[in-house]
Amino acid sequence: MIKEKLNLNSNLFLAPLAGVTDIPFRIICGELGAGLCFTEMISAKALYYNDKKTKKLLDTDPRENNTSVQIFGHEPEIIAYATRFLTENYNFKSIDINMGCPAPKIFKNGDGSALMGDLNLAEDVIRACKNNTDLPVSVKFRLGIDENSMNYMQLGQICERLKVDYITLHARTRKMFYSGEADWSHIKRLVENVDIPVFGNGDCFTKEDIRKNMEYSNCDGVLLARGAMQNPFIFSDDEIKTKEEVIDTIKKHMQLKLEFYEEKRAILEMRKHIQWYLKGFKNSNRVKNEINQLTDIDQIYKILDEFKNE
Repeated sequence: MIKEKLNLNSNLFLAPLAGVTDIPFRIICGELGAGLCFTEMISAKALYYNDKKTKKLLDTDPRENNTSVQIFGHEPEIIAYATRFLTENYNFKSIDINMGCPAPKIFKNGDGSALMGDLNLAEDVIRACKNNTDLPVSVKFRLGIDENSMNYMQLGQICERLKVDYITLHARTRKMFYSGEADWSHIKRLVENVDIPVFGNGDCFTKEDIRKNMEYSNCDGVLLARGAMQNPFIFSDDEIKTKEEVIDTIKKHMQLKLEFYEEKRAILEMRKHIQWYLKGFKNSNRVKNEINQLTDIDQIYKILDEFKNE
């Protein structure tokens, strides 16, 4: 079981999310109970060309002890280089290969879910990664490019043959992007047909969603993306939090942001998180609108404290 192999406290993982899974958010999710937290998705080619912005995304903090990295690319030699670079220069728990990203720019370049259109190349990419690290390697992929080419089972079996440590299936096709419903029957089928750990991904927004889908599919864990982005408390034992606990977490998150970014950027980036944190609380729209107009940290804390005491 991958949870034990990586010495993790949970089989609920935080997915890579561009513009979201930075150090402060990873610290928050780790403290709330996430077993593994991913950096933002990393371009293997950008590492090859020594891109400073990309390398900045690889920064970690001593308060993290459960961070992994996900790379994307379609050229085996570039993947091999990136894998060696990450293994030799960082202290990540594992390396994940993205074969599921549906974004047009990624797909057009032959990366992400485009690799599901060429399983021979996908196999070469996985082998290049496996052969250049002693870290656990995982692969994330979708059902296929569209409903007429669902080849997730074949890719899962390739991963099994190459001794990948675990795989994650997002139960949608590339064509679906994030629309429609994730079909967990395919995750169940994959679990039944491969002899490596399978994580499920797609439409888990509550603890009940997680419980229901894990029980149905018998998967080994869940990779949480939008569900965690909108509600990091999903990682905790008790998903339902009081307004006081949520606001205290917002303030802690803000303080972490201020450690890593200048104040203006920290405030701007926290606006989206505050929108998500306060969702569902009475009168929260008023508070969110007020905060969106503010650029002074003390004023923001004042509004939050007043709301906490209402």
